[in-house]
Amino acid sequence: RVILQDFTGVPAVVDLAAMRDAMQRLGGDPSKINPLCPVDLVIDHSVQADVFGTPDAAKQNELIEFNRNRERFQFLKWGSKAFDNFKIVPPGSGIVHQVNLEYLARVVFNQDGVLYNDSVVGTDSHTTMINGLGVVGWGVGGIEAESVMLGQTISMVLPEVVGFRLEGALPKHVTATDLVLTCVEMLRKRGVVGKFVEFFGPGVQSLNLADRATISNMAPEYGATMGYFPIDKQTIDYLNLTGRDKAQVELIEKYLREQDLFIKHDGSQKDPVYSGDVMNLDLSSVEPSLSGPKRPHDRVSMSNLQKDFRSGLTAKVGFKGFGLQESEVKKSVKINYQGKDYDLGHGSVVIAAITSCTNTSNPDVMLAAGLVAQKALAKGLSVKPYIKTTLSPGSGVVKKYFDKSGVQDSLDKLGFTIAGYGCMTCIGNSGEIPAEVQDAIIDNDLVASAVLSGNRNFEGRVHPQTRANYLASPPLVVAYALAGRCDIDFETEPIGQGVDGKDVFLRDIWPTRDEVQSMAASCMSSEMFKENYDVILNGSEMWQNLEAPAGKLYTWDEKSTYIHNPPFFKEMGADIKPIKNIEGGHCLLNVGDSITTDHISPAGKIAT
Repeated sequence: RVILQDFTGVPAVVDLAAMRDAMQRLGGDPSKINPLCPVDLVIDHSVQADVFGTPDAAKQNELIEFNRNRERFQFLKWGSKAFDNFKIVPPGSGIVHQVNLEYLARVVFNQDGVLYNDSVVGTDSHTTMINGLGVVGWGVGGIEAESVMLGQTISMVLPEVVGFRLEGALPKHVTATDLVLTCVEMLRKRGVVGKFVEFFGPGVQSLNLADRATISNMAPEYGATMGYFPIDKQTIDYLNLTGRDKAQVELIEKYLREQDLFIKHDGSQKDPVYSGDVMNLDLSSVEPSLSGPKRPHDRVSMSNLQKDFRSGLTAKVGFKGFGLQESEVKKSVKINYQGKDYDLGHGSVVIAAITSCTNTSNPDVMLAAGLVAQKALAKGLSVKPYIKTTLSPGSGVVKKYFDKSGVQDSLDKLGFTIAGYGCMTCIGNSGEIPAEVQDAIIDNDLVASAVLSGNRNFEGRVHPQTRANYLASPPLVVAYALAGRCDIDFETEPIGQGVDGKDVFLRDIWPTRDEVQSMAASCMSSEMFKENYDVILNGSEMWQNLEAPAGKLYTWDEKSTYIHNPPFFKEMGADIKPIKNIEGGHCLLNVGDSITTDHISPAGKIAT
């Protein structure tokens, strides 16, 4: 099957629409042009965090999203009705990879009584998240995805498979985010570009499915084509938790056991023999971590972040350095925001975002963020109002278990109100920061900071004015928002003062892993997933009221600045023309290391 998000998926649907026009012109039946395998498109890249910190932020951002993207949405809504084998998950439903994990993934197909393994390609690099569910899949370009939609196979050189053995269990104060950032660092150093990575060993069974999906999600960051977890009891438990049909889940397990594709963790199965080498990680050695300030594989332990950031201020401009003079390091400026004065300096946090499928699909880290907020409020701590705080869950299920657990109210009071259901800050749709803050940063050349629970932090991606961007777990996002700066040493410095005037340290408000898992067990249920996904294809009231063209052929608007009938098929005849050599071809773009599409064609605002 093929999975698409709206930014990269629109061109694929445009091409299908153009093929139908060509079929009509050549005297054929245009309704024969359809994807030949199941295609799901999730609209998640359009919503932006324009409004934040208010109870109606999500509603306001949805209104702005529809005004900005009306033409695209109308086109996609037409496509969902015009094509067979093509399903649209409307805007406001969640993030493509979380929806794939919780709802779309089949694990095993049952087609007319024939069972076979699910496999998927997607037009988003983090399609690999589904590897955590034991499904083979990865991100591809639009042309490759279209070829699969039209029934073509993907040819590839058989990749080397690197084994990654996990032993032990994570410490009680460590999160899955800390683990994935450690894996990214290790695998980057090893070099796994173009390779498959398979996780195995006794430590695997201590990781729940959401933890595994977090690790698989960041395969692009560690460079692998896949980060695969074989199927075991945790997989089956997750399928039941997420409300999949019980009879189908039983059939899936029976089929996988019959095919020797089910891992038992009882010592009866030998470890696989890998074509590549085997790496080892003792989970008990993982420590609280962030990554940054400019690359996702530059892990830094939380205890060392202060030193790392401050030394980077005067270091030569590079992946760690900002090239400031020593005399500028302690620069501080006052801003007046909403009638109060605040100090801004290098390292001041101006964006704190709980965002991205990497983490919002993991109830443990999300509930941990809620518990940190709850404990912080009880101590009398607060977040400075100029910090842009956003919460953008990857599915509606998150709100359900937040409400049931009682943590949403605490997050709201700290400014982490739900801003929308989509990628948002993680892909650069962070919206504007307050003008007073932005002007102070620009006028004083400040190295301002963003802390986000995302998967990429290349310079310029999160926001044009945040030069130091750190990836962190959701609870750490809340912690750094409370502290107001990234260069704090949480071990020796208080995060703030409580209502009693006493210092409050991070350890005073940090929940244990047992505490988090106990809350998750008490507030999660399969009914939540069923309620959410039974109606997900209906969309919001705005989607339902959106007028879209009808019919098998699309009515092109020549005045459109976004959707045009592409020229590829306009001169096509019924006879196949011979393929000619490409002559006079030349390089269009030659760039340096770590230049990404974020620099070339950002999804968010292009700074002027």
